[in-house]
Amino acid sequence: MNRRRSSIALFALLFLPASLSYAVQPKIKLGIEVLRDRGFDLLKDRHVGLVTNPTGVASDLQQTADILANANGVKLVALYAPEHGVRGDVEAGKYVENYIDRRTGIPVYSLYGRTRKPTKEMLKGIDVLVYDIQDIGVRSYTYISTMGVVMEAAAENGIPFVVLDRPNPLTGNRVEGTMLEPWYKSFVGAYPIPYVYGMTAGELAQMINGELWLNGGSKCNLTVVPMEGWKRSMWWDETGLEWVPTSPNIPHATTTMFYVMTGLLGELGTANQGIGYTLPFELVGAPWADGVVLSRYLNSRGLTGMYFRPTSYRPTTADTMSIRYEGVQLHVMERDKVNFTAVAYAVLEALLRLFPEYNIFLRAKPERLEMFDKVNGTYEVRRQLMNGVTTEELLHSVDQQRSMFMIKREKYLMYE
Repeated sequence: MNRRRSSIALFALLFLPASLSYAVQPKIKLGIEVLRDRGFDLLKDRHVGLVTNPTGVASDLQQTADILANANGVKLVALYAPEHGVRGDVEAGKYVENYIDRRTGIPVYSLYGRTRKPTKEMLKGIDVLVYDIQDIGVRSYTYISTMGVVMEAAAENGIPFVVLDRPNPLTGNRVEGTMLEPWYKSFVGAYPIPYVYGMTAGELAQMINGELWLNGGSKCNLTVVPMEGWKRSMWWDETGLEWVPTSPNIPHATTTMFYVMTGLLGELGTANQGIGYTLPFELVGAPWADGVVLSRYLNSRGLTGMYFRPTSYRPTTADTMSIRYEGVQLHVMERDKVNFTAVAYAVLEALLRLFPEYNIFLRAKPERLEMFDKVNGTYEVRRQLMNGVTTEELLHSVDQQRSMFMIKREKYLMYE
């Protein structure tokens, strides 16, 4: 009998769906799970539109779209796709088309194509809009911009808006980087918040609504379904949750740290940050760089918690695979002590000082410089670095900008 039970247990482990055999209990409960435990009370007998992508999952990795499609009393009638699409198979910056989702048979409307904001026609018959997307806590990541324009559409059409909350993988305490200047508002910087803003999507939605940042100063009928058990100090690996890539070049939760440290460099297109290789955002390299010189310089800068190892590599994209790149790999040794913004500026400063004949700004195309400034939310970072301002001086001026944000932010925080 014991042998038979062991065989049944083994069969279940190997062949039952992951949602049924999931053994590890996460330390927190996500917004979708809290809503499910409440019997989907906010959605009962309503026609639901869901803004989501592959990261919209419960802790057992069932997708929110499938959960709502199969929930008793919930009528999921439309899906809305942000950048990268509902199933995550579209490259960064590429248009997402309207289509029928093969798994659910539900129409998918693109919010990253001909329009970024749901039209009245796209919202026809919708009683409530739900947002469930895992973000990375960085202003330039477009999911929060999508959240904002859907909130606007909800306000304009009198439709309630529900955010199913999720952790910030950079913790809820880390606030770094430049504030967005109003004239640099764009889809890669929609709100006057720091580059790393230290809030969950639900908290940020409350701030957008409360500070009247929607077009025309409007407010939507907003409800946030909070997580249970999440603490602001938690890194992703401390939640017990599995990571689902938020986009093709964010394969791991740890990648979010490197995104802050090298993503700005990548906007220029004059050096490589690991995109097109197996370590996206974890490298800094160029055909003209000297890895040993670069590593020595960066390691001498006293960037707490970091180590820069000289390396060489060949990206695998078609236009670069025959080119040898030399530079450094970034190693985070003590994540709680690292100032990610300091590393980002130090890398830019190092490339400018050590390899002036290959000036990363002067060699960049005008459209790349424009995007660099948009992502920064200001021209000042580029101007000051080109004028020889040090990382320390730049950080001092940037840090002073955030004081008013920190005061405003406080009343929207939902977790300790």
